[in-house]
Amino acid sequence: MSNNVMVLEQTRFGYGFITDPYLPEGCDEYYLRNQQNTKDKQRYRHLTEKEIAILIENLNSSPCWEDVYVTDPFDPALIKNSEFYGLVRLGRISKQIISYHDFSVPVGIGNSRIVSCDIGDNCAILDCSYLSHYIIDDQVILYRLGEMQTTNHAKFGSGVLKVDEDPEVLVTIDIMNEAGGRAIRPFNGIIPADAYLWGSYRDDEALMHVFEELTDKTVDPRRGYYGYVGEQSVVKSCDTIKDVHIGAGTYIKGANKLKNLMLRSTLLEPIQIGEGVELVNGIIGSGSRVFYGCKAIRFIMGDNCNLKYGARLIHSFLGDNSTVSCCELLSNLVFGGHEQHHNNSFLIASLIKGQSNMAAGANIGSNHNSRGNDGEMVAGRGFWPALSSTLKYDCKFASYVLITKGNYPHELNIPLPFSLLSADPKESRRVVMPAYWWMYNLYALERNSYKYRKRDRRKNIRQQIETDYLAPDTINEILEACDLLCLWTAQNYNRANGIHQDKQELIIAGKDLLMNKQSELGSLQVYAWGLEHSNEPVEILKVAEAYQAYQEMLMYYAVKTLASYCLKQKISINDFQQQQQQSCKVEPYLNIGGQLTPQQRVETLMKQLKDKSITSWESVHAEYEKWFATYELDRACHALATLYCCLECQAINEGQWQDAVDEAARIRINIETQVFKTKEKDFNNRFRESTYRNLKERDAVLGSLDDNPFIQESHQISEQVLTQIRSVSFV
Repeated sequence: MSNNVMVLEQTRFGYGFITDPYLPEGCDEYYLRNQQNTKDKQRYRHLTEKEIAILIENLNSSPCWEDVYVTDPFDPALIKNSEFYGLVRLGRISKQIISYHDFSVPVGIGNSRIVSCDIGDNCAILDCSYLSHYIIDDQVILYRLGEMQTTNHAKFGSGVLKVDEDPEVLVTIDIMNEAGGRAIRPFNGIIPADAYLWGSYRDDEALMHVFEELTDKTVDPRRGYYGYVGEQSVVKSCDTIKDVHIGAGTYIKGANKLKNLMLRSTLLEPIQIGEGVELVNGIIGSGSRVFYGCKAIRFIMGDNCNLKYGARLIHSFLGDNSTVSCCELLSNLVFGGHEQHHNNSFLIASLIKGQSNMAAGANIGSNHNSRGNDGEMVAGRGFWPALSSTLKYDCKFASYVLITKGNYPHELNIPLPFSLLSADPKESRRVVMPAYWWMYNLYALERNSYKYRKRDRRKNIRQQIETDYLAPDTINEILEACDLLCLWTAQNYNRANGIHQDKQELIIAGKDLLMNKQSELGSLQVYAWGLEHSNEPVEILKVAEAYQAYQEMLMYYAVKTLASYCLKQKISINDFQQQQQQSCKVEPYLNIGGQLTPQQRVETLMKQLKDKSITSWESVHAEYEKWFATYELDRACHALATLYCCLECQAINEGQWQDAVDEAARIRINIETQVFKTKEKDFNNRFRESTYRNLKERDAVLGSLDDNPFIQESHQISEQVLTQIRSVSFV
């Protein structure tokens, strides 16, 4: 094995960052550095003989003082016991103190080795053993660093190749599947919507080629770019920092190793990285925090994310506003609003569409059924596997599926949204209660939307996220679920009564049973085949109640959404109906990174990408923004079509609208009532009172029932919804 350690002449150290054949004709090795450093080069000057003498007297050294440039004002007495190699340019240095919270140090350079760097105004570079090829902006503190350097082939977290690089070093991220069949390449500015399209449409080879081309355009392939530390950043007590772009306002303390990273920090949304952290090959969004011994390799974190307490994030994309602690995530694409904070839970090879929660002991991804680790799971918004739940891959779940504690030994496909999935250990059978959240846990359902709105602290929103649990994606799932309930009810009823019908007849007959003949279903057990990969059927509980609950959800969504839009646009319901009636339909919607959009818009985008009418990721993101600009109209049209489905008509009149408003008002009042009653149970639970000396102590700890912020929010929402639906005019 060859030894790569070399001995160089001291006069060569710090030079030759870019060499032939990578140096363009007529350019020196600093041509890219000069483009990166936008400060006026005319402000720099050579040292005077007196200044050099003072520097040497203060135990500073350089093989070539001619290549050390300074900016006025410059006090050489503030530079002590340091070495300078290559071209070094220093900003203003004068007798001042630079502070970050309670940490204050003098402006200047001490006990450091500086190799070919540009250092901004009023910086403190102290006890930095090796600082090489970095551009440091103004008012930066670098304190007690072991190694901080940039290589001439640095890519700062992007999955691209520099000139003449071996393809083996290309960084990819194996989202959604451990075997790598859905690998994407990270780039600065990537959002979950990009990753979803890239990871999902793998059968479209032309589209995959376009994504590769767009990503290659995001980074200049030339060698020789310097690392960067943005203004007002503080980096202290770290071992190794290599090929890291550090945005403005970043605070890094006690990290073990940071390598090949893009930290998208801003002064408004600073990034923080804490003790014992090791991060390699990643991109971290603005406002995010990584603390306490976390390990992340080949990863992307969105904006306003938290990674804490030894969590491991590997080959995964974590969407905005997510918090992960203690646990392990491997090969996932997770949309915004994910919560996972228990050491004994892990999530592997999944597509989670956001607003999800992983309980302790949740074992998601351990059971693969083939001879390779190529199993997957897809879960809609609001996915919640409860304590110690174990799934066998492959699995697919509709939105807001709650899984109870238990072992699920077979693959599952649960298309019923807002349902409760449980395992009956006595009969070794799985049981589903559709619409469980609506019927029995409205407090949690309403609070879900509330808490994700409150937790969204992003200042610059790059990925739009729908947080309302009733939206086009979940409504479409409800409509499909209603047909399934009708089908299964009729199938089981006919089986018991010897009746034979085709599928469409079964749906019609099942609807009649669920709507008009519930008394005949009292003793009927409803089973469904095809939801589990086994010979056992899945039992469907409370089909009549669930069907009615789904109908309420459809009606409430339709009226609330229509009223809100028409009031905002100052248009009557009937005028909107006349404008949109011809094009009004319940069309398929996709959740792309948390943003909802009609499927046909995504298909149009993919065509534009392949015919080269869209040629950059920035243009793709601009299309997402156009979709969001029309989302309220799209959603209102979808709501009108949903109302037609509920009322089984092709147009509504004033009487029908008024009846729908009355029904929606009743539903909203019931939602608020159930939210209050659910919380009231906690306050009236005598066992919960047992840990307190008296009720005053309980209220001091928990707050009073009337002061509960979510209950207050629920009341405000009720007032708003009732005002809207009663204020909008039909004509």
